[in-house]
Amino acid sequence: MNTTQNADLSGLRIRRDQDDYKDTSRLPWKIIIPSAVVVLGLAGWLLIKPLFASVKEVEFTSATLSSPAQANAVLNASGYVVAQVKAAVASKGTGRLEFLGVEEGDKVKKGTIIARLEDQDMMAALHQAEANVGVAEAEREDARLTLERVTRLHGSGLASDAELDGAKARYARVEATIKSAAAAMKAAEVALENTRIRAPFDGTVLTKNADVGEVVAPFASAASSRGAVVTMADMSSLQVEADVSESNIIRVHPGQPCEIVLDAYPDQRYPGVVHKIVPTADRAKATVLTKIAFRSRDERVLPEMSAKVLFLSEEPRVKESANIPVLTIPLSSVVERNGKQVVLTVADDAIVETPVVLGAPLADRITVREGLSAGDRIVARPDPSLVAGVRVTPKK
Repeated sequence: MNTTQNADLSGLRIRRDQDDYKDTSRLPWKIIIPSAVVVLGLAGWLLIKPLFASVKEVEFTSATLSSPAQANAVLNASGYVVAQVKAAVASKGTGRLEFLGVEEGDKVKKGTIIARLEDQDMMAALHQAEANVGVAEAEREDARLTLERVTRLHGSGLASDAELDGAKARYARVEATIKSAAAAMKAAEVALENTRIRAPFDGTVLTKNADVGEVVAPFASAASSRGAVVTMADMSSLQVEADVSESNIIRVHPGQPCEIVLDAYPDQRYPGVVHKIVPTADRAKATVLTKIAFRSRDERVLPEMSAKVLFLSEEPRVKESANIPVLTIPLSSVVERNGKQVVLTVADDAIVETPVVLGAPLADRITVREGLSAGDRIVARPDPSLVAGVRVTPKK
């Protein structure tokens, strides 16, 4: 008999009733639940760990558009655009405003009637004065004929000396009456003209101070009356008035080239020149008023706009005359990481290492050809501890 057949195979049978048997295809819940809690807790910690990381205070700056002329800058100042020829146009007479022919922004020529007061009484007085002149002129004609007639009779001995003297005296009185009537007519014409409000110079209407139906009076003598009808300015006389510190006024001189930047149009540069340094100082502010004239400007320049003035040491070169701004950042904001020039930008309050391609230096700044855009927030003076991912906050 084969030995395999004689072998006792009962020992190979699986005993399912033994205590040490366990079904490994099913894990008990007491093992699954704790394991899941550990895994979820670890994942949550990794997610919120950055929130508990230390936040560093740093000094922020930004990439800005700068003019190439800043390389020759010797001084900066702030001021406002001011019209040197400006007037609050009012009436010399008192009356109710009957006509207003302009509104804000209208351009007017010198002598143009821009408003008119009620003038019925002035017109009536003028007509009466004209009639008086007519009566006086008719009486003068009669007096002239009488004088000629008496003079002929006196020459023939038919009129006495007294009659001749009387005719001469009457003619003289009539001449005086005519002069008086003409003066009265002139006064009536002036009074009528005072109801016409004319533009005193070529300019633009800035504001409208009165409406049709309101009472207009010189110097606004009554509480309910208006003084000025409109305010107008000669736009060709616009200049920037800037306050320069007394300690820096030595750097400014008449005829000095400047660059003007309006806050309303930060990307536009206007060439200018120092027109005048007002020969007095402001005791309270310790400043001297300087007037800068525009060498060229456009219609977007308006009175009372805020402006910044860059005083230059020399005239801009030809390539800079186009006033094309370039993107610049402070030299101190550029660092070298892994052999590359980078700038530490800030996104979601965290550091991002941004590679940049730099250009020519511009005073204490440097131009950026690639990598940044105007307005990007960057770290002004980064240190080695600032790396990508570090959370930062503005330095107080």
